[in-house]
Amino acid sequence: MSATRVFVARLAGCSVFDPAGDRVGKVRDVLVVYRKSDPPHVVGLIVEIPGKRRVFMPIGRVTSIGSGQIITTGLINLRRFEQRGGEVRVIAEMLGRKVTFNDGSGDATIEDVGIERNEQGEWDISQLFVRRPKTGASPFAKGATVFVQWREVREKSEVGQAQSAEHLIATYSDLKPADLATTLLDLPRERMFEVAGELSDDRLADVLEEMPENDQVGILTRLGDARAAEVLDHMQPDDAADLIAQLPEERGEQLLDLMEPEEAEDVRFLLTYAPDTAGGLMTTEPIIVSADSTVAEGLALIRRHDLAPALGAAICVTLPPYEPPTGRFLGMVHFQRMLRYPPHERLGTLLDQGLEPVTADTSAAEVSRILASYDLVSVPVVDENHRLVGVVTIDDVLDYLLPEDWRSQDGNDDVQRRAAARSKLDTGSIPLPGARGRGPGAGTQNGRRRTFGTS
Repeated sequence: MSATRVFVARLAGCSVFDPAGDRVGKVRDVLVVYRKSDPPHVVGLIVEIPGKRRVFMPIGRVTSIGSGQIITTGLINLRRFEQRGGEVRVIAEMLGRKVTFNDGSGDATIEDVGIERNEQGEWDISQLFVRRPKTGASPFAKGATVFVQWREVREKSEVGQAQSAEHLIATYSDLKPADLATTLLDLPRERMFEVAGELSDDRLADVLEEMPENDQVGILTRLGDARAAEVLDHMQPDDAADLIAQLPEERGEQLLDLMEPEEAEDVRFLLTYAPDTAGGLMTTEPIIVSADSTVAEGLALIRRHDLAPALGAAICVTLPPYEPPTGRFLGMVHFQRMLRYPPHERLGTLLDQGLEPVTADTSAAEVSRILASYDLVSVPVVDENHRLVGVVTIDDVLDYLLPEDWRSQDGNDDVQRRAAARSKLDTGSIPLPGARGRGPGAGTQNGRRRTFGTS
């Protein structure tokens, strides 16, 4: 091995390669088993392979650890990982636990775990990086850190009990929302709720948008009304509408009343549309400018770091006002087209004359056909007065086409998925199974669409 001691928190997200140099996945955790007197023994790695499937890789198949990458023998069992009794995930369950020094000098919290290869070629936990309680009164003060051997401390908690979510969050701070959502779903349910509750409002909003509807509702139910409303404020309006549509009507109305008025207005507006129409799929926050705006101004708006890539692919041009529902919709200008013209060029002269908007009651299946037929990333949605009310983006359509449990599928049923997608496109009338969490009949009472009143 190229390394004999490695700290586990640094392994999170490291790429795993086979001997030929092909990437096979990335590390998500390290699995250990406790022993009666000796330090815990490392049995393997939990690796995420394409399709977001978590699999177990025995530590004996790892040939090299170093430089932010792991080399294996190339043999991986593709069976989905299931944790067995007595096994402990270091990142998910050990980080944040309390330990007591055997010399009586006090307690500490585990912040990282060092694993080391012994003379027999096996890996064990050798060191712990721990932090003592802070001694100063300042709110910014932190306790002293120290490296200790496993034998120098003992855990205060029972095996398998996690003490704090803060360290897990810090370890996964660089994960994309979709990856963090997958990681949370892989935790024990109570642990998932604990960690989700410690996330910041905007981070939790991003993660909820990537979760199945049952887990979205479960997490939101655990939050107080004020916190839940704050999280919904940070979500995209269409995602927030889909989530609120899954809640009991009374709680949904309470949360809407607590949300920021402008955000709540967008959500109420979206809740009036059937979920399998363009109005039910669209987002109400595209980039909207006047015909006199220049290419330079358009590119500046696209460069916003908080803008979703699909929304940055094109700019909508309308008459005033410039908030949905806008003045008369004039057309769209694609990002690539803007790059071909000088910064001072007016966007009103660059409109895509061949792109026709859809109406809010256009079926989701028809919108899917339009995006596929014309290689579009988004399509504008207008009302009966030709005012822009939103855009449907490609990610909205993918959520419509994919089955409800697409996040948890193994990726080995492509034929069935293609058949299901084609069936939806052919009929245009199959109930929407997964449009941002809004399932068949969502937001309805006795088969009728549910509309939340204004406050």
